[in-house]
Amino acid sequence: MESLTADKVQLLMVDDDARLCQLVRDYLNPHGFEVSFVHTGPDGLAKALQDRWDVVVLDVLLPGMDGLEVLRRLRAASEVPVLMLTGLGEEMDRIVGLEIGADDYLPKTFSTRELLARLRAVLRRKTSTEKTAERIEPPLQIGDLVVDPGGRSARVREQTLDLTPVEFDVLLSLARACGRVRSREQLMNDASSREFDSFDRSVDVHISSLRKKLGDDLKNPRFIQTVRAAGYMMPRPGHGEPS
Repeated sequence: MESLTADKVQLLMVDDDARLCQLVRDYLNPHGFEVSFVHTGPDGLAKALQDRWDVVVLDVLLPGMDGLEVLRRLRAASEVPVLMLTGLGEEMDRIVGLEIGADDYLPKTFSTRELLARLRAVLRRKTSTEKTAERIEPPLQIGDLVVDPGGRSARVREQTLDLTPVEFDVLLSLARACGRVRSREQLMNDASSREFDSFDRSVDVHISSLRKKLGDDLKNPRFIQTVRAAGYMMPRPGHGEPS
């Protein structure tokens, strides 16, 4: 892989709007970012896999290959943080992006200040995850579920789960608090290190995906219970649903 400037945050922007790319580079450069950009899906995927990046900003609508397909292929080989850019009101793009591994999203109407804040939050999460892994926390076992913080892996009945980085962090947060309720805000702060509005529904998207992958029965959940008006909880094995 090519060597990149070590003293700045290395950001790859994949967007076909050359003017927007230049604006982002001009704004982020004084804030400690080294911004590179490409303008097509295939070029973006190749560049993302070729070099070592701290974060990738990826548009959904790209020539040659759309951003969601780029993300799918990138996630097969890399856990680099990805911030998706979606069209105004394109909720489905946002949901699909989160499900397949995006770390955050912004509408294309974003302000440069908000972009900077979101990027810093994603990078804080990355740093926090790396520090947690260094502490060698032992695996957590809850019934048939084993969550390994150090290896960032989870399995049910010896079958490894295919989780996105955010899904793993949400599951780990629930496992660490087994028997106690975690609010949506707490879960998303644990997963993304950024403040979420209490009505932000992206946490529900991740919970829904996790339940499918865990094989959880919504009527009688073993791993993730909904606690009305409070949040979610991983029940202790052998305990019934909360009243």
